[in-house]
Amino acid sequence: MKIVIAILLALSLYADTKQEMLRLYKNKQYEEACNLGFKDFSDNSKDDAYVSLYSFSCLEMDYIDRLAVPIIALRHSKEGRANASYFATILLQKKLLYHAMLDKNDISSLNLPTTNYVLSKVFDLYTKDHKSQKEDYYIFQSEDNSALKYKLYLIKDDKIGKMVIEEIYNSVSTKKHIYW
Repeated sequence: MKIVIAILLALSLYADTKQEMLRLYKNKQYEEACNLGFKDFSDNSKDDAYVSLYSFSCLEMDYIDRLAVPIIALRHSKEGRANASYFATILLQKKLLYHAMLDKNDISSLNLPTTNYVLSKVFDLYTKDHKSQKEDYYIFQSEDNSALKYKLYLIKDDKIGKMVIEEIYNSVSTKKHIYW
């Protein structure tokens, strides 16, 4: 009897965690959802819905490096595998763009799948037309919105260089994404 109660308690706690993550995500509290998902990830790594919710929460916060483990874990459903491909594309684009910016590696010949995520959009724009611009920073016009531009540049310090994408709407910086 004690075992049954313990199992029911564990299942209800699991459901509460997943519901809480969903509530946080819907309320745009992405960092809290990401951190909650990270905390209980090992107990829920076979639940593609849980792992996907955790991953999308982290992606909203630009915590792209947290996607590496979920990419491997998302394999138990068709939706999970599709999400894994989506996250893998973004992670690869981040690594390639960072390498190109920091080490001056030419990635213009690459033709990868694309996503609607900002880094993916900038990756596509960079591979199409980065040679005609200054090397300190790049300004790219959004293909979807004429009022939106992206500024891509590096912040170098003595620890590690960071890649920055600023979203500029009508000449005003509206959002800054920082990756390393």
